[in-house]
Amino acid sequence: MDIFTRFNRNKIADRQLDTLIGLSKGIAADGNVNQAEAEFLQSWLVQNGQSEHPVILNLLSKVSETLADGVLDEEESRELLTILRTISGESSEIGEVAKTSALPLCSPAPKLEFAGKSYLFTGTCAYGNRKQCQAAIETLGGVVASSVTKKLDVLVLGTYVTESWAHETFGRKIEKAMAYRESGLPIAIVSEQHWVNEAGV
Repeated sequence: MDIFTRFNRNKIADRQLDTLIGLSKGIAADGNVNQAEAEFLQSWLVQNGQSEHPVILNLLSKVSETLADGVLDEEESRELLTILRTISGESSEIGEVAKTSALPLCSPAPKLEFAGKSYLFTGTCAYGNRKQCQAAIETLGGVVASSVTKKLDVLVLGTYVTESWAHETFGRKIEKAMAYRESGLPIAIVSEQHWVNEAGV
């Protein structure tokens, strides 16, 4: 790492995020993400992949996964559009997939305890990748769970979990946690934002 990057890392990260917000606004402006736009975004993210900012790293992982087969299908395009609007601060239109606000979260959101409590993350988080989220839990004295069981205390839904969760690969975890909660078990289902606020991370 050169000396300029070393001593200006935070400023560089802020500038990168500002650029990403601008790119997100531009790509999402017409309400559609096409193949060329997704590939351009992936190229920019790769070029800025040395960033330690979780939003950039997570989006790079998501876009790379989406384009792994070389084709951006309609469903992937809609999901990417939702993520870009989330990043840019643009509100979703009626009929679009919503963020975790429309999901089966505990209401009101509960006070979270960490020492000795088990946590499981599902979906894509803005805070960081799965290992970073798990490390944060362990630092707070919590326990990282590997699956939804009757002993799970908290299921955290990543910011990029959408209203179409039932059709996603992580949908089974949410369904199982809901079933346990409805049977009377004290499993909390919370948003990533609530977890971040409670954890102070």
